[in-house]
Amino acid sequence: MAVETKVKTYLNFINGEWKSSSTNEVAASINPANKHDIVGYIQKSSKEDVDLAVAAANNAQIQWRKLSAPARGNYLFQMADILERNLDEIAETMTREMGKTLPEAKGETARGVAILRYYAGEGMRPVGDVIPSTDAEALMFTSRVPLGVVGVITPWNFPVAIPIWKMAPALVYGNTVVLKPAQETAVTAAKVIECIAEAGLPAGVINMVTGSGSVIGQGIVNHPNINGITFTGSDQVGKLVGQGALDRGAKYQLEMGGKNPVIVAADADLDLAVEATISGGLRSTGQKCTATSRVIVQSEIYDTFKEKLLAYVKGIKIGHGLNEETWMGPCASESQLSTVLSYIEKGKAEGATLIYGGDRCIENELENGFYIQPTIFENVTSDMIIAQEEIFGPVLVLIKAETIQQALKVANDVKFGLSASIFTKNIGNILTFINDMDAGLVRINAESAGVELQAPFGGMKQSSSGSREQGQAAIEFFTSIKTVFVKP
Repeated sequence: MAVETKVKTYLNFINGEWKSSSTNEVAASINPANKHDIVGYIQKSSKEDVDLAVAAANNAQIQWRKLSAPARGNYLFQMADILERNLDEIAETMTREMGKTLPEAKGETARGVAILRYYAGEGMRPVGDVIPSTDAEALMFTSRVPLGVVGVITPWNFPVAIPIWKMAPALVYGNTVVLKPAQETAVTAAKVIECIAEAGLPAGVINMVTGSGSVIGQGIVNHPNINGITFTGSDQVGKLVGQGALDRGAKYQLEMGGKNPVIVAADADLDLAVEATISGGLRSTGQKCTATSRVIVQSEIYDTFKEKLLAYVKGIKIGHGLNEETWMGPCASESQLSTVLSYIEKGKAEGATLIYGGDRCIENELENGFYIQPTIFENVTSDMIIAQEEIFGPVLVLIKAETIQQALKVANDVKFGLSASIFTKNIGNILTFINDMDAGLVRINAESAGVELQAPFGGMKQSSSGSREQGQAAIEFFTSIKTVFVKP
């Protein structure tokens, strides 16, 4: 007889304690590879729980900011060590809860470890400048002060890396945090918070409240004692977050996705370009804000590129992310699957030609998951919906261009400007692309989805509110400059 394993219920983390929500209601977190597998139960919290978390963070901030930055950094070093010890468990949970393959989940968790260590080291860096004063007897300098309490609202596609790359700089620069993770990956977030709690931070420095965006996210945006909000998600929700923060004078930071192009020039290494297009567009089932979505190919090599692309895609193995042979897992939720399928239908209706995929995968064990075939359209024009809107799924659209200048015009013809890449050996093409591409991240002969933790990250146009995350640029959002004038 099979032994039934009890599914764990995960609590909110408020003021150093794990607590049930005030509603006493929970929601199931479902494995997208098997809708019958419940990964865990999470709290369906209320505004009252947000108020408790903010009060705890507000009280803790007074002493936390008084710690030296190196002392705060030491806590981050401890967090990194604990996260590293639990890497396999967290990665497996991420794969079960979000669907990405286990190697990708392990890589993301390892990146979280590296981010913590990077920002732990930032606690030893200078945070100000001495400025000459017109008064010869005076000393004038700048310092950095924390915002106070920071609300962190994160998406489901990177449930370890994105919360950490927001929380780590917030903490080392002296802020306290209230985290609202995506409901779809709240169990993974809870396991990360367990590691952070084990590091022994003072109560209230980090808090986590789970629940819907309309209640918990909105509660963070509107709360008068939250001084800054850092958000990653859709542009529609991001605009509402920005408007809400602006209305009450809170600082805000928004990262809102992209419609990222790859340009393949006539002189490109086509094997490299194909491999990078597939990796950038289809890994994580296309659910990256930097994922390749539009492939703009010079006409003279279009047919050869398409043939190579189709040959590669046909070899992709779809399945459960815990299976070693799996290359691409499911969409993260039934809702996301429906969204992707709806865009595929829009592409057909607009007159684009579907040349590969486009259907849900329902063979054998895939029937119980939210799987979809990698999908490729051609005969796509820049004004089509599938060439303009972020799909967030494994869908590539192929667009012909006669010249690099025409390719750049098409590449820039969207409201987003997050990442972009070009494949070419021509230095003129490279310099033109670097200068004329309206994107916050441009990459040469590399996939669009590569981001390094020590470098500033963010987009142009409607991909971002203008500030940058990661690297030393993070200090610009999480602190304010104080100018000091000292007269003997």
